Amino acid sequence: MKKHIYIITFCVILLSNNSIFAQKDSRILSNQNYFPTWFDSVKLGIMIHYGLYSIPSYSDKEQYAEWFYKGLISNDTLRINFQKRIFGENFTYFDYMPLFKAEMFDANSWIALFKRAGAKYIVFSSKHHDGFCLWDTKTTSKNSMRTPANKDFLKELKEACNKQDIRFGLYYSLMEWHNPYYKWTIDTLGLDKYVDKFLIPQFKELVDLYEPSLVFADGDWDFDYKQLRSQEMVNYLIDKVGKDEVIVNNRWGVGNPYGFLTPEYSAGIKEKNRPWSECRSLARSFGLNRISPLEDYFSAEDLIKHFVQLVSLGGGLMLNVAPSADGQIPLLQQERLLQLGDWLSINGEAIYGSKPYYKSFDEKIMTYEIYSPALDFDWVRNAPIKNCTEDNFTIDWQNEYTPKYDETLTFILNADEQAEISISLDGELQYHGKATKYEDLQFSFEFKQNKTYKFFVYYQEEDIDAHLSLLIKDKNGKTFTFKGNRDWKGKVSWKQPTMYYTTNSNNLYAISIEELDSSISFHLDKVPNKNMKILLLGSESKELEWKYNNEVLTIDLSNLTMRDIKSKYAYIFKLENYLDKR
Repeated sequence: MKKHIYIITFCVILLSNNSIFAQKDSRILSNQNYFPTWFDSVKLGIMIHYGLYSIPSYSDKEQYAEWFYKGLISNDTLRINFQKRIFGENFTYFDYMPLFKAEMFDANSWIALFKRAGAKYIVFSSKHHDGFCLWDTKTTSKNSMRTPANKDFLKELKEACNKQDIRFGLYYSLMEWHNPYYKWTIDTLGLDKYVDKFLIPQFKELVDLYEPSLVFADGDWDFDYKQLRSQEMVNYLIDKVGKDEVIVNNRWGVGNPYGFLTPEYSAGIKEKNRPWSECRSLARSFGLNRISPLEDYFSAEDLIKHFVQLVSLGGGLMLNVAPSADGQIPLLQQERLLQLGDWLSINGEAIYGSKPYYKSFDEKIMTYEIYSPALDFDWVRNAPIKNCTEDNFTIDWQNEYTPKYDETLTFILNADEQAEISISLDGELQYHGKATKYEDLQFSFEFKQNKTYKFFVYYQEEDIDAHLSLLIKDKNGKTFTFKGNRDWKGKVSWKQPTMYYTTNSNNLYAISIEELDSSISFHLDKVPNKNMKILLLGSESKELEWKYNNEVLTIDLSNLTMRDIKSKYAYIFKLENYLDKR
């Protein structure tokens, strides 16, 4: 009997201790829905990618320039040949350290610019995947204090943020391509030693020195979050900074259940249970890429409309800027930030602290014809045409093929999402097949001499990259692009929002991205209070006349002059107390 009592007592103690440990080690894990309130309300932050890669500032225009070092160790001939041609045959990546001067860097000017842009926090690249640190660290000699810059960038930026009431956050790569303990993507052994001897101590040093309000972890996708001991790092951060202030993202390893979500180069997501902020640069690379053409950059109109869409969905934007090697933010990027800031200075009440309405936007179907000599494209972070959404579009392609002799060809259809191909002859279907992102479609087809076959290829893009290729193999096994009789004709289709919605207090905000006319109408299913006031933000002195009929609200704009319209590209109507419960 006593033996059983001892066992029961021991079990109670063990369960009690486990419960205590679980509480201690699961400050975020145990409550995924708890997040500091400030993050979801601020909507706009500035991410900054700056480091050794800012010196070459070079890659293919569809690549990330901050991955320059990875190209050098992965036989990327474009980057390798560029470095040899400009810097010399025997030049290595870390030979950029003596060239890293940052002579034009001014932390206070940076933060003042970001504040004028309307941003409420920054996320600075403390360390990217190359392992080069931009603070005074004792963990590695590969840091900015060992360069001509001789700067602790984190210290100077943190001080500037404190002066100007901007929250200080950090981007931090969990993995490195070049580390004496473990070389990511190269080594197969040594991860545990890297985590124990390097990653954990370095992260704790970073937290102790700078106490960031936000940490954006990255470089995690090849590893389980338990392997990386992410829980230990996050809990250390929370204990140091405080759970009501600090927030982390979700990139802490596969299976990681916590953190705000970080869609990248997307049209936004629909997520109600966790805050999210889309991260993207003003162009197609986070690090500065000097060969990016002007058309790859967001225009002011693109930027404002995209930002509005994200906010209407309940998210925010972490907008990346890419300084040049000397520490200056290029003038084009400065201009875009200031244009966004000017817009927010007029319309901020519909953005900051806002919540999504039950419908995020009204939309209409848009179509556009495009032509291509072959079906072989890879739109990494862009769309097939200007103004088309980067996600959730379709393309219907058509072409013809008339063989000069009987032949059998083998086709390979590859798509990152899904695609279908049909071949018909004289109006009758001869073949139909599908490809998905997980499985290519390969088939052989027998063609008859001088017969004209019609090809139909349907492509559907859902999220992130957009890739499609239609290749053929001849009888000798050679693969090349199938071109048909003429250029492929494609019809791009997507849903284009016309009116976005946000809410704040009891007010509904209707955000039009179409040019204003003498009146504007949109669907509202709730009958407005007769005493509801409607104002155009920026000209609040003029109350607008309106009428409501058959669930359509029509606002009379005839008494507005051009001087009354202060905004550009997105015009916000405030429906005062429309959401008031009555």
